[in-house]
Amino acid sequence: MTVSMVKGQRISLEKPGGLSMVRMGLGWDAVKKKGFFGARERDIDLDASCVLFADGRIADVVYFGKLVSDDGSVRHTGDNLTGQGDGDDESVVVDLNRLPVHVTSLVFTVSSFNGQTFDEVENAFCRLVNEADGGEMARYTLSGGGAHTAMVMARLYRHGDGWKMNAIGEPCHGRTFEDMLPTIAGLA
Repeated sequence: MTVSMVKGQRISLEKPGGLSMVRMGLGWDAVKKKGFFGARERDIDLDASCVLFADGRIADVVYFGKLVSDDGSVRHTGDNLTGQGDGDDESVVVDLNRLPVHVTSLVFTVSSFNGQTFDEVENAFCRLVNEADGGEMARYTLSGGGAHTAMVMARLYRHGDGWKMNAIGEPCHGRTFEDMLPTIAGLA
């Protein structure tokens, strides 16, 4: 059963038998521009990134330029340069059982590599999927548009022996996760 999350909401990810692998999917469409010859769609290159934290310090990062974490527990499925197609346009798969114990949280971000603002994006979402059965556990709609070029989407963090998810939805500016680090670090 999917939980439709709102900004700031936190949910427990406890599952009977435990949760081992999850996928954070990111999807979007370009706003159709009306012109003299009808509506046209422009390509939008949004990039999903995952920053791994150990007690508030960056331990590793996974993004289009580094598809696998150093320990192999986090994997980016590849860069979508257009937003074309249905469903997830980019995904980050996390093997929770392989994450080193010192990793306390994972922050998921989205940024517009070409500097297009979220005013030019529609139907944007992030969703957490249980890789074991393909079931969507949580969905957060990145709504509202705006003049920002990036957003901190969500955070997974350790809670006792389990995990929780926090829908963040914090707009910021930057073409890559590196540009967003001051904002990301404050939310880890």
